[in-house]
Amino acid sequence: MPEILPGVHQVEGVDPSPDFSTHVYLVKDKGPTWTLIDTGLPGAHAAIEKYLALHRIEPTSIKKILLTHLHRDHTGALKAMANHTHAKTYAHWIEAAYIACDPPYDGPGTPPAEPFRVDETLKDGDSIDAAGGLIAYHTPGHTPGHTSYYQPERKILFSGDLFFVFGEKVVLTVPDYTHHNSTALISARRVNQLSVESLMTYHGGPVLKNAGKAMRAFSREP
Repeated sequence: MPEILPGVHQVEGVDPSPDFSTHVYLVKDKGPTWTLIDTGLPGAHAAIEKYLALHRIEPTSIKKILLTHLHRDHTGALKAMANHTHAKTYAHWIEAAYIACDPPYDGPGTPPAEPFRVDETLKDGDSIDAAGGLIAYHTPGHTPGHTSYYQPERKILFSGDLFFVFGEKVVLTVPDYTHHNSTALISARRVNQLSVESLMTYHGGPVLKNAGKAMRAFSREP
């Protein structure tokens, strides 16, 4: 599934197995440049680079790499993609410390394979000149510094692991891999106040139309 919306690509070939989807998103900026949201598991850089070549996108046209959180299935190819694209890297200030393994993350889920220091740290409400204009929403729960990115003009929410999609059903992130489930629920309620047409989840989905209704109808269990 390549270009799922105009200027929004779901990179093909990064899934480790048919049973485990990892949605790395490549999003067009307003100019000639691109933004990458998350980077997949270690080794996923090969699939991303292949995808770029297939679509004739110069790696150096990716100017920003935004991270939703620290888990290895999101940051595994971060170092390789940063080196390949020379893009600036961004994460919430809490998450940036865990991505740098300073201190090492001791919550559920797999921590980064190696330390990496992002170029820019974010806080809640920051505007980012990327993907047509994004707003960073601190959505803790799954991890302490988990961040979702909202494009208000097109009503697109890149939600990382705040939500999962099972079939056509939007649910709260899986409790077994979540740092604090009640906080994740509060974060979900917060972004449910946004006007969302398209929900770009990392696992399952995405939901391209009427996503806000599906988000508000979510339950805690699949």
